Amino acid sequence: MLHIVLYEPEIPQNTGNIMRTCVAIGAKLHLIEPLGFKIDESKLKRSALDYYEHLDYTLYKDFHDFESKNKGTYLFLTRYGKKNYADISYKELEQPLYLIFGKESTGVDKYILASHIENCYRIPTTDKVRSLNLSNAVAIVAYEVLRQFDYENLIETEPETHKGKDFLDQFKK
Repeated sequence: MLHIVLYEPEIPQNTGNIMRTCVAIGAKLHLIEPLGFKIDESKLKRSALDYYEHLDYTLYKDFHDFESKNKGTYLFLTRYGKKNYADISYKELEQPLYLIFGKESTGVDKYILASHIENCYRIPTTDKVRSLNLSNAVAIVAYEVLRQFDYENLIETEPETHKGKDFLDQFKK
């Protein structure tokens, strides 16, 4: 199972979008306090839409609390990373795998990053921006991990529980 970790997220809409992504890919979400919003905030639930009930998440009082309860490989996504996230062979890493993303304003605490410097990675960008939107960054990296695992346990066509794989056939001329 893939684990998405948000270190002190501040914007409920970003976290809501990430919640939806976690449900879509079967990932567990870990939220490290303090949060910049209440977990039941309406904006958060609106971003997560009707997927909120399917979300598997845990809330932690701080990074130490998270670390004490979760063993595995920690990969930090940060603008200060010196390695490209896409260069990792995720299948070769010790499981479970935790992708850790920082808060929107300042990222993960610099002392935490410095103590895990060998596991700090970056999404390449131009020099015109400091970083990407948090929910976009989570999706980019999570889907690269899943791609390397051949999208295990994910379906590649519209499920019958929604419109079904042949939905567009009715619109053929």
